[in-house]
Amino acid sequence: GSRSSKTFKPKKNIPEGSHQYELLKHAEATLGSGNLRQAVMLPEGEDLNEWIAVNTVDFFNQINMLYGTITEFCTETSCPVMSAGPRYEYHWADGTNIKKPIKCSAPKYIDYLMTWVQDQLDDETLFPSKIGVPFPKNFMSVAKTILKRLFRVYAHIYHQHFDSVMRLQEEAHLNTSFKHFIFFVQEFNLIDRRELAPLHELIEKLGSKDR
Repeated sequence: GSRSSKTFKPKKNIPEGSHQYELLKHAEATLGSGNLRQAVMLPEGEDLNEWIAVNTVDFFNQINMLYGTITEFCTETSCPVMSAGPRYEYHWADGTNIKKPIKCSAPKYIDYLMTWVQDQLDDETLFPSKIGVPFPKNFMSVAKTILKRLFRVYAHIYHQHFDSVMRLQEEAHLNTSFKHFIFFVQEFNLIDRRELAPLHELIEKLGSKDR
């Protein structure tokens, strides 16, 4: 297979023929128009939770693939701590298996993180794939936590592995994916600004091009 088909974790598929699949197709079609600000808006008459769920799955798959292309450069030796530049270091805790935040290498952290996200996405009570099954009351707070954590993978890639991304000629892919992600979380106010600080300058730059 080609390099870009490498994913870090198994891809999460949205069942074909389902309403969420239609929403995903809608998202892909509007993305093709090149207007990302418009592409992230809630389609008329659609359920906000469902729109956020579909896009969260999509971002998980995108980040999975982007990180998959650079896993060989992100090692215990090269990245002994999970960081996004010298000022930001992340410690892992999921509240269930690991309650007290632990310091670990970036590959270990990202493995924990992506496995945790995958478990949330696979949980039918949290992310119902069947029509008519309601989203739980805590859905929005779970989605926000997932997106906040996925952001950290982008931040780590940009700060520690951008040279590898350039060498692999993946930077256009990374930038487009990240821009889509940022416009989406800004549209629905899903990530606290303080959490976005490690990539603040890049976010400003991406946003100013679209005003």
